[in-house]
Amino acid sequence: MAHGYEGGRLNLPFVGIATFGKYPYVPDWSAIDADVAVLGAPFDFGTQWRSGARFGPRSVREASTLFAFGHAGAYDHEDDATYLDGARIVDIGDADIIHTDTDGSHRNIEAGVRAILAAGALPVVIGGDHSVNIPCINAFSEHEPFHIVQIDAHLDFVDERHGVRHGHGNPMRRAAEKPYVTGLTQVGIRNVSSTAREGYVAAREMGADIHSVRQFRAIGPAGMVERVPEGAPVYLTIDIDAFDPSIAPGTGTPSHGGFLYYEILEFVAGIAKRNRIIGIDLVEVAPDYDPSGSTQILAAQLLLNTIGRILHVRENG
Repeated sequence: MAHGYEGGRLNLPFVGIATFGKYPYVPDWSAIDADVAVLGAPFDFGTQWRSGARFGPRSVREASTLFAFGHAGAYDHEDDATYLDGARIVDIGDADIIHTDTDGSHRNIEAGVRAILAAGALPVVIGGDHSVNIPCINAFSEHEPFHIVQIDAHLDFVDERHGVRHGHGNPMRRAAEKPYVTGLTQVGIRNVSSTAREGYVAAREMGADIHSVRQFRAIGPAGMVERVPEGAPVYLTIDIDAFDPSIAPGTGTPSHGGFLYYEILEFVAGIAKRNRIIGIDLVEVAPDYDPSGSTQILAAQLLLNTIGRILHVRENG
């Protein structure tokens, strides 16, 4: 029986298997045929305080069923555009995580991203803690240079602490060291950070443009888009704790004074129009801290709307 709306199953959000957006599941990583492929990275051994982001991919997938626009796309009356209509998106499942083994788990995440890139699809990775960004960036080693846009409460620019170089406080430092990363735009950075002052100095020396939420608001989403190098390929990394804990409490290190949804949607949509987004990760959703489910719904909504805008720009120039 057909799975569409016309004469077949209604297929409501609470029915069926919770793949991302109810898109097809492709377990064979050598057989990816899509424009976008979603990979779960349920790894949270890099956390310095509250763990639980290992359940992020599963919770975001479940939340995404609310936005499973399988039969008609998603019409946005403000933009007068239908997003995700006929979108070729697949869910390739999760990278295998080996408990207590950061390097092995990261290698498995990197292999998943490399498989997506080999298929010519856009990788969208759901974490997991922010350390999963490290293997994601490693997977781009054979690709053209690109700029990173980080949306986060924390700078994540620690070089090394007690020998730890691949935790969730290190990813932007590891990224900035890559010869193929041309610079970073870091927005939302605020309050008590995991990075000391010398990390901020090093970040700026290594090509970072750092803005707090208040600094972002002073120039607005459009103004911040203008600060991203025009035309540069962009890798987008989103830590859910960039958002205010009043709307996203389900994370390990919540920080008050954060973003609201439309600020970031407008920022990301603006980037999608000026730059080619080549990869996305969304991290640090820890659903057990949010019994309401609001955090994972925010994550799913942001990802689907971001993917929709990327594909819309591709189709319409």
